[in-house]
Amino acid sequence: MSNISNSIMKKANNLPEGEVLSPKEFLHLGNRAAVDQAFSRLARQGKLFRVGWGLYARPVEGLYGERPPAVEKILGALAQKTGESIVPSGASSANKLGLTTQVPVQEVFLTSGKARNLNLGTRKVVLKRAPAWQTALGHRPAGLAVNALAWLGAEHAPEAMERLRKTLPAEERKAVVALRGELPAWLAGIVGRS
Repeated sequence: MSNISNSIMKKANNLPEGEVLSPKEFLHLGNRAAVDQAFSRLARQGKLFRVGWGLYARPVEGLYGERPPAVEKILGALAQKTGESIVPSGASSANKLGLTTQVPVQEVFLTSGKARNLNLGTRKVVLKRAPAWQTALGHRPAGLAVNALAWLGAEHAPEAMERLRKTLPAEERKAVVALRGELPAWLAGIVGRS
């Protein structure tokens, strides 16, 4: 293994699950082509997962062998590294809040950053660019509520909002209402009726 590869793996092995590495972090060890080649070689050998364009993560030793890092850990590390907000999609949010029994087939998350696809072994994760109001409240129940209501649309959101008024804690309901100035008009009208 080359010195570049050794340095990459030394750092990777000291990182927590899901932490992402980028070739840009290792340009002090060699030219871009050599660093990219080292990352590609480590990915082919199964020592790193190529998560997305210029992003790699170390596999995790599980009960039944190595596995990709957990999606939530990858997304948390990616959000921290890039400064973007990444939140569950409306369908996923509606399911988590009990507003639908449908389970999304594809793992979709909303981001304040650029749209892209991530690969975690056989799992594909889609990051879709979303307006600021959809990521403003993050992972808290109020943020899930806003995304669920937007996903449900004008026809089903009023009924869902009635259910949320009974199940969301008062602080979370206030956070949703406080965001109404940022929401589309149809949604602002629904959340404002409280």
